[in-house]
Amino acid sequence: MNNTESYIYYLYENINVLSNDHLSIDNISRIFNFEIIYWGYSSELVCFKDKHKMFINEQLTPQEQWQDFGHEMYHYFFDETSYSQLNEGYGAYSESKADYFMYHFCVPSFMLQQLKGVTAYDIMDLFNVEFDFALRRLEMYRNNVLTKKGVFYG
Repeated sequence: MNNTESYIYYLYENINVLSNDHLSIDNISRIFNFEIIYWGYSSELVCFKDKHKMFINEQLTPQEQWQDFGHEMYHYFFDETSYSQLNEGYGAYSESKADYFMYHFCVPSFMLQQLKGVTAYDIMDLFNVEFDFALRRLEMYRNNVLTKKGVFYG
């Protein structure tokens, strides 16, 4: 397991989220005690006086909302930075890390390991994500498994 996979495994284990049917915006926001507000603008997390609120775009599909939630959870756990005060490069780097985290948060590796012969369509259905997201996550997972087995391309 890489660092992100380990972090998410221990996170979900500690909050007793051990199967895909426990993965939802409502369940996880309740566990971490922050409010979700649906609105017409881009999704983001804010913190004021140690209280977090997450704003999620109400015009997105439920799958896109879950994926945005996963992205914003990276910022919840790791990032209290205001990007308006930093250069553009660091903000892009942090957003890239949040996107990587999102794939693992929304579709955890330890849950994928329990499935055999899973397809992108299965991942879509089981984890409430879009097809392109499921396909990319499956590709990430399979590449990681092949690397661990010592199978390399080239």
